[in-house]
Amino acid sequence: MLNYIIVPALSYGSQLALGAIFVTLIYGILRFANFATGDMMSFGTMFAVLLTWYFQSLGISLGVLPTALLTIPFAIIMMILYMLIIDKLVFRYYRIKKSPPVQLAMVSIGVLFVTQAIVRIIIGPFDRRFFDGERFILKANEFKEMTGLNEGLTIKSTQVITIVVTVIVVSILFWFLNKTKTGKSMRAYSDNEDLALLSGIDPNKVVMITWMIAGVLATIGGVLYGLDKSFKPFVYFNNMLPIFAAAIVGGIGNPFGAFLGGYVIAFAEIFITYAYKKFFMYLLPESLEPDTLMQLLSTDYKFAVSFSILVIVLLFRPTGIFKGKVL
Repeated sequence: MLNYIIVPALSYGSQLALGAIFVTLIYGILRFANFATGDMMSFGTMFAVLLTWYFQSLGISLGVLPTALLTIPFAIIMMILYMLIIDKLVFRYYRIKKSPPVQLAMVSIGVLFVTQAIVRIIIGPFDRRFFDGERFILKANEFKEMTGLNEGLTIKSTQVITIVVTVIVVSILFWFLNKTKTGKSMRAYSDNEDLALLSGIDPNKVVMITWMIAGVLATIGGVLYGLDKSFKPFVYFNNMLPIFAAAIVGGIGNPFGAFLGGYVIAFAEIFITYAYKKFFMYLLPESLEPDTLMQLLSTDYKFAVSFSILVIVLLFRPTGIFKGKVL
């Protein structure tokens, strides 16, 4: 259970949580659903991959830690620049015109395809790896020798790094939103735009900082996902559904809800698609051992789980687990 459900779900949930907070910040402050989220994560990760290869060619590394961690600040800068350019060239026009959220959401789909095309032209559509990301903190054989148990526990360094970095980033973000003057201004602008403007809050500054925070979240979330698995542009596009499901389940517009929503979706996907045959072989007598995989759904239907949860939440609790904004 730890090997195939708990640890992977915590790692995957952390990656979804960062993407879901990205979605909920954009929706809560800029008031539209950004369907380019997955490909924006891919864009930032692309620079991290390229810079990692470059650093490795120069012999620069972090020792036991992945070299990709060195490239994150540079990738964040490129991601923020890209987002600010996209906002100035595309979203700002519709924001000034006071376009409805649906129109902005449709525009974001155009941004999605442009971003995806740029990534594929630069790095290609194929599976790419960081090469030094997969190191084992604990191997199955070592665990068996230490404990004397029949089953081994394997923990990758990328899984631990993902969870630790996510907790640190989210903690800093929540502190920023709740304790700093700028964070409070962003929350005020999200709650009531007209009242915030009357209070002297600069909307252009709020928008710029929102995109900057979104760039940080997108890049870190994307790099952590690529380190833990691999980097393939189309996979990030596919992750858009579980990311949106996490944001809506937690409560769209509520950063804390989005954070927890990432883990809800991750655990649901993995629990439902895991094959429990070996698990039941330990619990049941030999005569009752199952012949099938004891799998509720194949892993091919992983995203169907996210979609089903999303539909159920929208039908019965549109504001999410933690009260957010209604879509």
